[in-house]
Order: sequence, then C-alpha cells, then structure tokens
Amino acid sequence: MARKNKLLVPESKAALDQLKAQVVNVNNPENAKFEAAKEVGVSLNKGYNGQISAKEAGQVGGRLGGSMVKELIKIAQENLRKKHNY
Repeated sequence: MARKNKLLVPESKAALDQLKAQVVNVNNPENAKFEAAKEVGVSLNKGYNGQISAKEAGQVGGRLGGSMVKELIKIAQENLRKKHNY
C-alpha cells in the first residue's frame, strides 16, 4: 500500500525531522521512532513490523506526534510572547 501522507511544505522535512529527534532526545531522526517505541513498551525493529498491532503502532505514532505538537505550541507561544514584549 502506498503512503499517502504528504507534507504541505516539502521544504519543512529537515526541520520536522530535527524536531522529531529533539522531542525523544536522540541525535539521529531515523532513531526517533525506535526510541519512542521503547518508551511505550512496543517491540519495533528496523524493516518490516507487520507483527505489531494497530494499537501498538498508534502508541508509537501518538508518542511522537503528540510530543511534536506540544513542542510546536510551546515555540509558537514563545514567539508570540517575544512579539508582544518587543
């Protein structure tokens, strides 16, 4: 099955990868999902992971996505604070 997820701004991929690595505290963005999986107790391996359930996959994705959204909100709030304080 082909992936249909597409970035609205493809130029943002590098920044999003760095944010992903930052929220799970790893250097390499490629390792972020494995670290998130370890944190939620899901056995995720490089390559095919057809053995994990949808619930487990959601736990990993939710950990990454949720943390990224929280961090983006924090950055936006800081920017607004700076803008209004001059």
